[in-house]
Formats: sequence, structure tokens, C-alpha cells
Amino acid sequence: MASGSEGSRRPRGPCAWCVSAVKWIPVIFIVTIIVWSYYAYVIQLCSLTVTDNVERVLYLIGYHILFAVFMWAYWQTIFTEIGRVPSKFKMPRAELERLEQAESEEAQRQILERFAQDLPITNRTVTGAIRYCEKCQHVKPDRAHHCSVCGECVLKMDHHCPWVNNCVAFTNYKFFILFLGYALLYCLFIAFTTLSYFISFWKGDLQGIGRFHILFLFFIAVMFAVSLVSLFCYHCYLVLRNRSTLEAFRAPIFRTVADKDGFSLGKYNNFQEVFGDNKKTWFLPIFTSLGDGLVFPVRAQHQPSSYNSMGSTQTSLGDGVTFPQRCVDEDTDTLLGTRQRWVEEAELDSPPFSSHHSGMEQR
Repeated sequence: MASGSEGSRRPRGPCAWCVSAVKWIPVIFIVTIIVWSYYAYVIQLCSLTVTDNVERVLYLIGYHILFAVFMWAYWQTIFTEIGRVPSKFKMPRAELERLEQAESEEAQRQILERFAQDLPITNRTVTGAIRYCEKCQHVKPDRAHHCSVCGECVLKMDHHCPWVNNCVAFTNYKFFILFLGYALLYCLFIAFTTLSYFISFWKGDLQGIGRFHILFLFFIAVMFAVSLVSLFCYHCYLVLRNRSTLEAFRAPIFRTVADKDGFSLGKYNNFQEVFGDNKKTWFLPIFTSLGDGLVFPVRAQHQPSSYNSMGSTQTSLGDGVTFPQRCVDEDTDTLLGTRQRWVEEAELDSPPFSSHHSGMEQR
């Protein structure tokens, strides 16, 4: 069984810099398109093509509002630090040695059960065992998974998105959805406001140096809008069902029962869990999600009978359904300052033990 520090250690030197630079190519590509679209719309369309002053002002106001919230959400999605597994989930060296020396799967299982007995965990592997990460050498919190690109475990991981060069997870999932929504509105706004000029240029009724900029601007806006609408609607569906993309493909397991709706509290409560309980901040790219990324309310039939530590971080809504309270101050700056408390090493969703212990499954 490889050492966690060795397994999670990343390569250093020129190769690492090259890999890191390559990961930013999709982001640079998107930013380049956004910068060009700004030039094409503001300069070529509004400044040089639109002749009516009222129309020009309305276009510019609407465009800049959408541009601002769109870029704000995109920035937050890219640069928000992902939630990492706290140290209390990491196994001490003595326990790790016992785990490595265990001669059977059942012995390993008992060691993990004893270590996790005071941890707020309801998810299990397909065999009903505690989910353990070999590379990070810690027990996995509910809904946490390993990102092979980031090289660590991520709280409530949804997926790794190359277009933002970051994991979409607990800390930035709201930002990601707002980014998709505002990007869609941005593209639709451009498409509708350039449509009449696109038709005129296409027919040859209008001429000008910005003709091709406006033609391509319309085409690209429509193309991106078509691709964004399905993705945005899919993630809205996931929010209302309280599922991540990973959970949509593989239902989470509670004890030995897989339940794709195990975390669902009803559409409104599911929405609140991601967007918060303050309606004024729902559509602003600031962190307002409920909970701490470690403990999530579950349906009554999946509530643990032995792990009573969950009660300290949840509030009952009745019918056996609980809802998480905010773990930090409501103030965003305070939250950003305390995210380091979530930090610890993390890993990959592969079997937790080496080949002779392959019977222990990761999820």
C-alpha cells in the first residue's frame, strides 16, 4: 500500500509547469472569445453600426449588466478554492499500519468502522463498508470524491470542468450554475439584439468594416446558447433533485441500499441547500450555500442510528428530514477566510487497498 504522501505528491519542475499551463488553455480560449465579443458588440455594433441613440444606450446598459454578472460568476467559479477534507477524517499513523497489516477484508472493515464511529457518515461502498481513500489516507465524508486532475478529494464533488480549470463542488457549485445561466442570457441578448443587423448585413442592405464581426458574433452567440441551454437545464434539474453529476450516474449508497433520492428534501429545500435561505442573494455570485460540505441532511430511512454527532450540525424539518445549518458566519469575507479549516490532503475513487486487498471497494 503506497504512502499517502508519496501517492498524492505532484511532480515538480518544467514538466509540472507545462501541465499546469496546458490546463489553462480552455480558460484562455473562453476569455479570448469573451474579449472579442465585447469588442464586436460595444465597438463594431453599438458605436459604429447602431444609429439611434436611444437604442444604442439601451443596448449598452443591458449588455454591460449581463457582462458584469456573467464575468463575476465565471471568476468565482474559477478561483474559488475547492472544499477539502478536514484532518479529523485522516487516519493516524498507528491506525494506518494496522489497516495495512490486516489479513482480511473483514478486519480492514472493522478497523475503519471503529475509526469512523464518531464521524458524521452515512454513505457506504457497494459492500456496505466505510468509504476510504488510499492515496489521501482518510475516510471520505458523504458525497466527497477524488479528483484525479486536482489530485485530491473534494467535498460534494460534481465534476471537474476544464473550461474553468477547477472542480465544480460544494464551494463553487452555486457560482457554476449562475455562470451557466448568465452565459446563456448573455448569448441570447447578443443574438436577439444583433438579429436585425445580421439580416441586413446578410442581405447586403448594410455595409461597413464591422460587417463580418457582427455576422460572426451572431453565429457564435447562437452556437453557444444552444450548447448552454441543455447544460444549464440539466444542472437546474440536478439542483431540484439534490444530486451531483456523479450521483446522477451512480446513486449514493446508504448502508447497503443505493438511493438516488437519498439527499432529496423536496424541490424548495433542495434549491435552498445550494442557493441559501436569503432570497436577496440567490442570484448574486457570493457564497450562500447551506451547511459545511461535510454533513448533509438525508431522508428518514437513511438517518444513522449510531452516529449521533450529526445532530450538532443539523436542524429538523419534521418527517425525519433534517436540514444543515450554516457552519460559518453569514459574511462572505469571513467565509473565505475560514475555508482553510476545510483543507487537508485528498485522493482518487479507486479501490482503497493494494491488489491483495482489492475486495474493499471505494464507494
